[in-house]
Amino acid sequence: MSYRIDFEGSSEIGAYISLTNTYCVVGRSQSNNVLKFLQETVAIPIVETTINSIRSVGSQCRGNRHGLLVPHTITDQEIMHIRNTLPENVVVRRIEERLNALGNVVLCNDHVAIIHGDLDGESEDIIKDVLQVPVYRHNIGQEPLVGTFGALNNQGMLVHPLTSQECQKELSELLEVNVIAGTVNGGSPCIGGGVAINDWMCVAGVKTTNVEMTVIESVFDLSGDQDLEARRRAIVDTIVK
Repeated sequence: MSYRIDFEGSSEIGAYISLTNTYCVVGRSQSNNVLKFLQETVAIPIVETTINSIRSVGSQCRGNRHGLLVPHTITDQEIMHIRNTLPENVVVRRIEERLNALGNVVLCNDHVAIIHGDLDGESEDIIKDVLQVPVYRHNIGQEPLVGTFGALNNQGMLVHPLTSQECQKELSELLEVNVIAGTVNGGSPCIGGGVAINDWMCVAGVKTTNVEMTVIESVFDLSGDQDLEARRRAIVDTIVK
C-alpha cells in the first residue's frame, strides 16, 4: 500500500513522520489532515508530538519495533507523552549526542542499523541496546547522513541515485536486503526525507512521480494489496498488543 501526501504543503514527508511496524510518530500539525489519514491507514499506535518544540520529528528520532531513540533536547513533557502513547514494550531512550538529528544519522529496520561514522561510541552502544540490532558505521556512497539519503524496511533499501553499484552491493550484503538506487519527490536524492515506510506501507511526498512510486513499491516489496493486508495483520497481531 503506497500513498502520496503532503505535510502542510511540504513533500518532505520523512522529515515529519517516523513509521515502524509497531508505531508511528508524527509531527504536531495545525490541521488534522495528516493525523486523520494515518489513523485511517496505519492500524498501529500513533503519537502526535513535537521534539524540542520542533515539528520535524522524523528528522529528530529513529526507531524500530523494539525501541525509539530521541535526542537529549527533547523535553520531559514530550518524552512522557511519547512513552504514555506507544506500546509498553517499546523502549524510548534519550541519547546525549552532538549529532542530535537522529533521524538523519541513524537508519534501521528490525534486524540491523547503520549509523553516521562520527557518532559517539556510547551512542552506538545505546542504539544497539535499544533497537536490539547489530550496528555498523557505513556511508551511503559518499554520504554519511544515512537517514537522509536512504530508506530501509525489512525487505529492501532505497538509496540516493549517485550510490555506486559497488556500494549498493556492499549494503545489500551487510543489511541482507535488496538495494536499489532511485529518487523521490520528482528527482530528489534525499530519500529519507521524502518517504516514511514500514513492511506493509509507504507514505511518500506528493511530488513523487509514478515511476518513482513503481521503484519504491518494487524495492520495499509493497505491491499486491491482498498480500500486504495479510502481512500487516500478521505483524500487528504478533507485535501490537
